[in-house]
Amino acid sequence: MSGFESLYRRYARDVYRFAFYLCGEHATAEDITSETFVRAWNASGEIRASTAKAYLFAIARNCYVDGLRRAQSRGGGHVGLDESLADPAARPDAAAADRSELLRVMAALAELPEVDRTVLLLRTQEELTYEEIAQATGLSLAAVKVKIHRARLRLAAWRAAQSPGKGDRQ
Repeated sequence: MSGFESLYRRYARDVYRFAFYLCGEHATAEDITSETFVRAWNASGEIRASTAKAYLFAIARNCYVDGLRRAQSRGGGHVGLDESLADPAARPDAAAADRSELLRVMAALAELPEVDRTVLLLRTQEELTYEEIAQATGLSLAAVKVKIHRARLRLAAWRAAQSPGKGDRQ
């Protein structure tokens, strides 16, 4: 097995998941994942194993941002989330509630600025360190920490707004 094939096998699912959470569409996430590995393949120099995951996420984010720019230059806006999302592992009795909650959370994530959504996903979903996130996004370590904190606060405020009356019970 080649080094690149090993890299692909190890990180393709992570890159896809990250891309999906950024864009909310399966087909677009697949395209971003493919483009990420094409760019990595064509990159000059060797990919260091210690930074490979952060490097691939940086490429994926750039692919996503490039796609947004192309859509805006063609007069299109931000692509909406796929309304047919479903959790294939959900029990039948919980599927409707889980699907509804997932759609609400995806919509809330889509409301965050792209860079805030990116750093939050890299931290929570991909479990990258703050330093790795700073490297992947080109932000300072302090900016990464502030953006993650603010994104969490915005999502917590959104969740509180979605659950009226919870604070009223004693």
